[in-house]
Amino acid sequence: VPVNALFALAYFFTGGVAGTNGGYLDACFFSVETMGTIGYGEMHPASTAAHSLVVLESVTGLTITALATGLVFAKFSLPLARIVFSRQAVIAPMNGVPTLMMRVGNARQSLIAEATVRVALVRTELTDEGTTFYRLVDLTLARERSPALARSWAVHPIDGKSPPYKATPDKLDKEEVEIIVPVVGTDDTSLQPVHARHRYFDKDIVWGARHVDVLAMREDGMMVLDVSKFHDTTSTKPTAEFPYPKSEE
Repeated sequence: VPVNALFALAYFFTGGVAGTNGGYLDACFFSVETMGTIGYGEMHPASTAAHSLVVLESVTGLTITALATGLVFAKFSLPLARIVFSRQAVIAPMNGVPTLMMRVGNARQSLIAEATVRVALVRTELTDEGTTFYRLVDLTLARERSPALARSWAVHPIDGKSPPYKATPDKLDKEEVEIIVPVVGTDDTSLQPVHARHRYFDKDIVWGARHVDVLAMREDGMMVLDVSKFHDTTSTKPTAEFPYPKSEE
C-alpha cells in the first residue's frame, strides 16, 4: 500500500495517464492496477514519463512479490523441532558410578539425523573481589552424537573431574545451579536444521531415581513403546560408592 501511494503521487504530478480525470484517486487506482498486472485498458499511459513510471513500478512489484514469496516459504518450510525433554533430570548409580541423566525424545514422524546433544551447567560463584559470577561449564556426556534421534539419553558420569562431584541438593540450591540441554540436528525429510533447548533448575533434579523404561516386550516378541511413561521416574537403591546426599538440617 505505501508503494502504491508513492507511485500514485508520481502519476498525479507527472500526468500522462489517459482515461483519468487527473485526480489523485484515479492515480491510486492506476497504480494498483499496474502493480497487480491487471491492466483493464480504460486507463493507460500516454506519455514517455508515464511509460517510464509504469516500467519502474512493474519491476518494483515483481521484486516485492519475489521477496514476499521467499519470506513466506522460508517461514512455513522451516520444520519444528518437536523434541521432548523429560520434566526432571535424575541422579542415580549407573555401573556403580553416580550419573546425571536426562531423557530426550523425538515427537516428529520423520527422523532427526546426526543429532548432537550438549549439556552445560550454570552456577553462581563469588569471586575473591566479592562480585557474583555466573560460570558456564560444559558437562562431558557418555555420548554426544546420535545418527538418528528417536529415544535417546543425555548421560553425564559424575566422577572426580565432574563439576557436580560430591554435590548435595543444598549445595545446588545455594549455587543456583541450572542445567541447559541443547539439541541440534537435521530433519531427514526437508534437510532443514532443527534445534531445541531445555533447562533444568536445581528443583528439577531428582536424587536417587531413574527414568522408567518405556520399552516392553510383548508375548509375540514385538517391542512396545509406552510414551505415557516418558516422564515417569522410579527410585533406586543407594550404593556404598554413592550414598544419597541428604539436605542439611
